[in-house]
Amino acid sequence: MQSLIIRNPIEYLTQSRQVGQTEIPIEERVKSSIINDLTNLGWRIIHNNGSIEIIPPASYDKDTVKRAMSIKRAEILKKNSAWIDQNIATARRNLADGHSAFNSHIKPVIEVCETEKQHSLFRVFRYYWSSPYSEYVGRRIRLLIRDAALPSSPLIGIAALGSPIIHIPERDSFIGWNKETRTKNLIYAMDAYVIGALPPYNYLLGGKLISYILASKEVRKIYRQKYAKKLTVINQRKSGKLVCLFTTGLYGKSSQYNRIKYNNSLLYNYIGDTKGYGTLHLTEQTIDLIREFLASKKIDIGHKFGDGPSWTMRLIRTAGDLLGFDSDFLLRHSFRRSIYYIPLAENAIEFLNGRDSNPRYYNYSLNRLVAHWKKRWLINRKEEENIREQVISFNPDDFVITP
Repeated sequence: MQSLIIRNPIEYLTQSRQVGQTEIPIEERVKSSIINDLTNLGWRIIHNNGSIEIIPPASYDKDTVKRAMSIKRAEILKKNSAWIDQNIATARRNLADGHSAFNSHIKPVIEVCETEKQHSLFRVFRYYWSSPYSEYVGRRIRLLIRDAALPSSPLIGIAALGSPIIHIPERDSFIGWNKETRTKNLIYAMDAYVIGALPPYNYLLGGKLISYILASKEVRKIYRQKYAKKLTVINQRKSGKLVCLFTTGLYGKSSQYNRIKYNNSLLYNYIGDTKGYGTLHLTEQTIDLIREFLASKKIDIGHKFGDGPSWTMRLIRTAGDLLGFDSDFLLRHSFRRSIYYIPLAENAIEFLNGRDSNPRYYNYSLNRLVAHWKKRWLINRKEEENIREQVISFNPDDFVITP
C-alpha cells in the first residue's frame, strides 16, 4: 500500500497544544492541518526517523464521507453566517407554503441568474444543501426554477452548469477520448454541479423534476445564447454547441437520478465511479492555511475564467511541491463519486470524438418532460399520506440553514 510521507512535521498532537499558533511557522501549520484531516478520515500514521508516513484506508464508508462533508459544510456556514442571516428573509419570501405547493398544477419556468439579486438568491439556497458550497470557475450558468402555476412564482429548486473537470479517466474512457480529442471537444460538454429541489417541492420529488428540466432543449438554448459567440481562452474556439452533460453523486448511486427515463430511454446514464481524485477530504481550515502559505511566498494561483475549474487542486499541488510531499497522491485519495452521463444528442459520442460534424439533438421540450415527470412520479407521490403531511405542514417562515 502506498502512503503519503510528510517530512519534518511539527508534533501536531503535542506541540500544537503547548505553542501558540502564531509562533508555529506557517509551513508546519499546513503540514499539521493536513495530517489532522487525514487521521480524522481513518488514515494510519507511522512515525519514521523524523517523518510521518500516513497510509490511507482501502475505502471510505458512507458515514465517514457524510461526517467529513458535515464538518466542511459547517466551516463554510460559519464563515458566511452573517451574509446568510442578511439574506434568509428574502429566501423565505421565495418559497411556497405547503398547502399551495401540494395543490399546484406545477408549471416550471427557468430563470437565468444575471443580476446580483438573482445570484444572491441562488447562493443562499445553495448553502441549504448537505454537500459543501463551492464556487465554480470557467463557463458557468446558474438557474432558478420557479412554479409559474402559483401567483408568487415560488422557487421549485435550483441548478447550475459549469465547465467540466479537465480529466476524469472513467468519463474519458466511456466517451472514448484520448488527450487530443478531449482537449479539442471538452468545450461541448458541461457539468451539472448543482441539481436540487427546495422545500416543500423536494418532498414531491422535485429533485427529479429539476433533473428532467436540464435535459430540455430550453436549457440548451440558454447555453447557446450565452456562449455561441464567445471564444475559449486557450484554443480561441466557439463553444455554442452543447451535446451532453455530466453530473455526479457523492454517496454512491443517486436515488435522484435513478430510473429517469423519457421515450423509454435513460436520460441519466450511470457510467462508473471516479477513483476519488479531488479535495473534498481536506477541510476549509487546511485550504485557508495553504492559501496563507502561498501568499507568504508571494505566489498567486489564478482564479478567473480561463484558468480552469480545478483552482483548489492547483493550490494543493503548488504547496506540495514547495513543502516536499506528494500532492498527487494526496489528491488521489479523496471521495469516490458516481458519474452520470446525460446525452442531449443521439450522436453525442460520435460528435465528441470528431466522427460526426453536426449533433443530431433530441430536442426534448420542457413541457413534455414536465408532463412525463408528473405522470411517472408526481401522481403516485402525492397519494402517500406521509408525503402529503410533510408538504402541507411546511411553512416558509420555518426555513433555516443550519450545519
